[in-house]
Amino acid sequence: MAKQKKPSSKTTSVPTSFDQARDELFSHILRCGVLEADLENQKEWMDDTMQYLGERYPDLDDEQLGQVRVLGDRFCRPVVRKAEVAGSNAE
Repeated sequence: MAKQKKPSSKTTSVPTSFDQARDELFSHILRCGVLEADLENQKEWMDDTMQYLGERYPDLDDEQLGQVRVLGDRFCRPVVRKAEVAGSNAE
């Protein structure tokens, strides 16, 4: 007897306010050129942007906004690669 397939229900998950705020922050970071700014300017920009996001997403509490901030700060930091082992460069 062949298994009958259940009709696939096309359910789309609605992003949470946290997800929307995180994605919006990442988008702003990429559009505004914050990645090239020095740390002091990044901090000032991030402070202003987080204030904006707090007003835009009033259902997020301080802890959630803090988590979004941490993700944004990490997103702005370059990847640190291990230093090359001395003598590993082939010439």
